Amino acid sequence: MTDTDNHWVAQAVHDLGSALWLGGTVMGIAGVNKSGSDLTQGIDRVRVASSAWSRYQPVQLAGIGATLLAGLRLTQVSGQRVALQEGYATVGALKAGLAVAGAAASGYAAYSGARIGKLAEEVERSGTRLEVKDATLPSETTPAELKKWQARQRVTQFAVPALAGANVVCNAWLVQSYRAGATVKGVLGRFLPG
Repeated sequence: MTDTDNHWVAQAVHDLGSALWLGGTVMGIAGVNKSGSDLTQGIDRVRVASSAWSRYQPVQLAGIGATLLAGLRLTQVSGQRVALQEGYATVGALKAGLAVAGAAASGYAAYSGARIGKLAEEVERSGTRLEVKDATLPSETTPAELKKWQARQRVTQFAVPALAGANVVCNAWLVQSYRAGATVKGVLGRFLPG
């Protein structure tokens, strides 16, 4: 085993970061957003979800950061595989792109949530009772601007676990490519005609 094959710490940090990122986002969509529907007032539905997501945000950012930084380290130590093993560079580049897109989607979902919170408070201050089904689902009387941001947040919140999950799948492929048989097949595939 060479030094480049012994990178379990970076792999563990990457996998734990991905678990925080993916798992927390799925819990937020399935639990946090929907739990507001148990409350009677629309403003409270938005406030509870906003508060929960804000509290989770540092953990999510840590997960994203761990995934990105450990992913860079894993790419560094895999230089020979990138150059020699068929498919490794392609999947590695796809994984990196998915991670960056997922991080951007996470940021945009957070921004959308902040806009929803601000708009909801403005509606409430105007003396109009805010009506929403939950934090991301409008009702018939939800103001158009707020509906727009709720729709944007719904889309990005569902994109985040899809992108983070695809990143995990690519990572599984890359890890499995370290098996001796996969390594030999990948190297031969690179240099021998199909």
